[in-house]
Amino acid sequence: MTANKCSLILLFAITALFLSPATWAQGQKPNIVLVFMDNFGWGEPGFNGGGVIRGAETPKLDQLAAEGLNLTNFNVEVQCTPSRSAIMTGRYAIRSGNTAAPLAGGVHGLVQWEVTMAEMLSEVGYTTGMFGKWHLGRTAGRFPTDQGFDEWYGIQSSSDEAMYPGRQGFAESGVAKTYVMESRKGETPKKVRLWDLSYRPIIDVDLTDRAINFMKRSTESKKPFFLYLPYTATHIPVMPHPKYKGATGNGDWADLLHQVDQLNGRLLNAIDELGIRDNTIFIFTADNGPEGQTRKNVAGSPVVSFPGTAGPWRGTLFTGHEGALRVPFVIRWPGRIAAGTKSNEVVHEMDLFPTFAKIVGGKVPNDRIIDGIDQTNFLLGKQKKSNREGFIVYMANEIFGVKWRNWKINFKEMDTAYNSTQSYSFARIYNLLTDPGETESRTVPDSWVAKAGLTQLAEHLGSLKKEPPIPTGALDPYKPPK
Repeated sequence: MTANKCSLILLFAITALFLSPATWAQGQKPNIVLVFMDNFGWGEPGFNGGGVIRGAETPKLDQLAAEGLNLTNFNVEVQCTPSRSAIMTGRYAIRSGNTAAPLAGGVHGLVQWEVTMAEMLSEVGYTTGMFGKWHLGRTAGRFPTDQGFDEWYGIQSSSDEAMYPGRQGFAESGVAKTYVMESRKGETPKKVRLWDLSYRPIIDVDLTDRAINFMKRSTESKKPFFLYLPYTATHIPVMPHPKYKGATGNGDWADLLHQVDQLNGRLLNAIDELGIRDNTIFIFTADNGPEGQTRKNVAGSPVVSFPGTAGPWRGTLFTGHEGALRVPFVIRWPGRIAAGTKSNEVVHEMDLFPTFAKIVGGKVPNDRIIDGIDQTNFLLGKQKKSNREGFIVYMANEIFGVKWRNWKINFKEMDTAYNSTQSYSFARIYNLLTDPGETESRTVPDSWVAKAGLTQLAEHLGSLKKEPPIPTGALDPYKPPK
């Protein structure tokens, strides 16, 4: 045997050690699993200081963090619908007309002109599946399978709609019942079963079963897959699955935290069993901060308390504070992203769209403003700094403030969805490193922060004039104004 032949055989042998059959067959495009929790605070998992002090250890999630990169300054929009719009499109929700969770009926959600993450990935050969909560449209043409997903099973809107059928007066109200839906691309979604409290504690386990089945089928087909798994259980009403109820002895929320950990463990185990660990990007994150703590009635007495903690950060969902904006985030990609690493650099959920596009060779639309920034080199450890220094903080269609590096510049504030909004003629400035609770304004002597940080606001406002936002409730076929 010649030396050249020996070298060639050795090269193939070494390559085989590093590339599993699944990886080789998929042409190096990584699978992407995006777990998107609902109203899940920064301080819940053990890797962010929660876990056992919240009543339930989170060993599966903590191990995930040990095997990947933990971003402690990963940011989202402050309520469900805008957050889901932003992560799917790579654009501020103000641009898509989805600035708030819709309470009334009618047409809402993403117009078909928008390009979603699922559509971008489909165009480069990905099989796409979604299992869980959509909240970006519930009328013809606005379902997940109209927006790039090959298949979907889940709920159209909010988890609390499961309470409707049992409420006095609902049956006579004329409001349509909500159903769990299922569909495939090109089909009209079908009603699977009534969305009510009997199915509320069950659904997330079913979502996990279907997600694992999807990964198996996709791997067998030798196509890369995108699995979007927006779980529902950590949104009110809090009802653990019977398998997990009572597991911790520390109440429903601790049982639910244990459930979250176990279900993610099942996903990770399935990835290992399928032999696709090294070629799968796995992300665990959330849509916004926790639902809130105690609110007070007119007399100042506490009347209700929702579970959830944002750790050291002030505020809950529906506020512009860090407790709404910062959510848990871990990304694992073995051999590509350094294990056991952590960063406090500013990253936003909008950045995932262009980052995934760069990794897989996808196309980022060039006929509209994309607010997401490619973070590939940062995530891969090729640079220490994020490519983003800040972003605009929206609460619905109002600008509450601006985040810049480790500073917050707040024009408006509220602590929970149940408080009134306070507006300031002179912005409050907080140093988030020394004051995570946003309690002591540093406007004097640090007004220089406004001069540095507000340049991005001027640019953003200018962009809204250049490309006017899509009106809320716009109908298809939508065409941007010339």
